[in-house]
Amino acid sequence: MAQYFSVHPANPQPRLLKQAAGLLQQGGVLAVPTDSSYALVCQLDDKAAVDTLRRIRGLDDKQLLSLICRDLSELSNYARVDNAQYRLLKLGTPGPFTFVLEASKEVPRRVSHPQRKTIGLRVPEHQVLLDLIEMHGAPLLATTLILPGETEPLNDPETIRDQLERQIAGVIDAGACPLEPTTVVDLTDSPPEILRRGRGDPAILGL
Repeated sequence: MAQYFSVHPANPQPRLLKQAAGLLQQGGVLAVPTDSSYALVCQLDDKAAVDTLRRIRGLDDKQLLSLICRDLSELSNYARVDNAQYRLLKLGTPGPFTFVLEASKEVPRRVSHPQRKTIGLRVPEHQVLLDLIEMHGAPLLATTLILPGETEPLNDPETIRDQLERQIAGVIDAGACPLEPTTVVDLTDSPPEILRRGRGDPAILGL
């Protein structure tokens, strides 16, 4: 049965986030709010948790997953970034952008794209999620919470709990999120390519 954490969206209770982080460290998958929509998250280096996350979403190993980081200093540990890419990253973070970059050796091969060796990376503008990452002590692997056969992400935390209570470890309720995915920008191409237009305005990046 999934645990349910109702937290303040701007000043989340540390006690509750500590409990949620404990579930992650035990190999659990959580449903969490972001600045674009609710997402499923787990530890990066937990194969069973990653498999559960993919199974819930109905994703194969070619579907790009994202690392959610607290700030750009963490990004550099997991991706190879040149000066031009870093300038665009600074313009789009924190915010509703996912940047596709070449994965570093710190990223397990099973979570990077099997052919291209890329990873999606982002820094959200959502206090609850940022505090959870800090409490956890490491970036989280994530994917938008869209169930198989659906086109829109789940946005009501109680509905998420009802539908997934036997598949995930917990739900963090910080209220509804914007029902719009991130804008995905592939920085491995030159010039950068917009793979998906979402909540992030490409004009911010000069694209």
